[in-house]
Amino acid sequence: MAIGIGGAGGKLASLMSPNSVAVNVSETELQKTNAAQKVLAFAHSEKGQLKGAKKDPAIGRTAFNSIRAQLLELIQGNLVISSSGGGTGNGITSQLLEILATFDNIPDIRKTEFAIVLPYAPREAQEFIVNTLEFLRGPLSKALDSTNTGNLFLFSNQLKFEQRIAEEKYNQMIVESLKKFEAIPSKGDIYDLLEGHIDQEDFRAYRAKSFFNNFCYFDYDPERYFGEQLEQNANPLLLKPDTPIEALFLLEVPNNMDHTIFYNILDHFASINVAPSYSVVRNPNIQKPFVTVSMLYSRKPMDLVNDFNRISEQSTKIKIEKSLEQYVEFQKMEVNFKEEAKKVADEKGQSQNQDEILSVLKRLGKLK
Repeated sequence: MAIGIGGAGGKLASLMSPNSVAVNVSETELQKTNAAQKVLAFAHSEKGQLKGAKKDPAIGRTAFNSIRAQLLELIQGNLVISSSGGGTGNGITSQLLEILATFDNIPDIRKTEFAIVLPYAPREAQEFIVNTLEFLRGPLSKALDSTNTGNLFLFSNQLKFEQRIAEEKYNQMIVESLKKFEAIPSKGDIYDLLEGHIDQEDFRAYRAKSFFNNFCYFDYDPERYFGEQLEQNANPLLLKPDTPIEALFLLEVPNNMDHTIFYNILDHFASINVAPSYSVVRNPNIQKPFVTVSMLYSRKPMDLVNDFNRISEQSTKIKIEKSLEQYVEFQKMEVNFKEEAKKVADEKGQSQNQDEILSVLKRLGKLK
């Protein structure tokens, strides 16, 4: 089951599963989702229930208290989807992560996975970047150190903005990508198993590990080095991964093809000292080998913070430079209308009309 927190999370969760849950402080935003269950978190002002968190995580944190017990029950063993930039998603998800960090030895079956959508600094509001930096260095860091979460998926809005993709389409791309990864064990049940075996229990144990998860999928050419193909087919929706600690893959081969090409994949992982779990199946519905790969890595949150700081600083520097350029432009555009009016009148041979022109300029507020 997917639990979506905030506007972005609610939309993604609704696409992810039919029994999804949407959580928001805005009743209006809740009504826009197709979630099976809608949870309103109470955030009051003098005028009553707020209609949004106004990009302020503090509002989300306060609202969390009204649904704390219910939400902690709902997330067990499930996937939480949220964004790090907004107020509701950031605030409520931060509270969840901080509380999970205080628990002792959460069983694998009850661990919660988190899919977080990160803003793209050059194109999104500065508040989103600041909120994200606080989220990465605080709640996310604490949760990782506690090892009390499942996998963490870090999606980025970079592709959306660089390729001008509509939000609805981009959300669908994220969801379809996650579903490709989630289908790994079920394909082992559907198709003839040739080598290895990743069953549902193996897959659950893998997803219960408190590491960042980067996955991708592509048509595999056994005549080419696998590592090169893996790099070329990196998932553009996810933040770039670090060196993996663990990995797993599903290789689907068509009829009449030698399935031992999977050894080429094992050779690649052996070269980086990783022994992956894997399944090799016969899929009669494809024409080319197809591989789905997941890699777990333990990139320190401070590294992520430094990346966002660098991007944010570059973006801020550009904004400042543009502001200065604009200021200089305005200075250059300053005009002495009285002198210009006399000059133009002389050029036009209408010196006798100078007084009339100056009178018009005064009425327009251009002269005092």
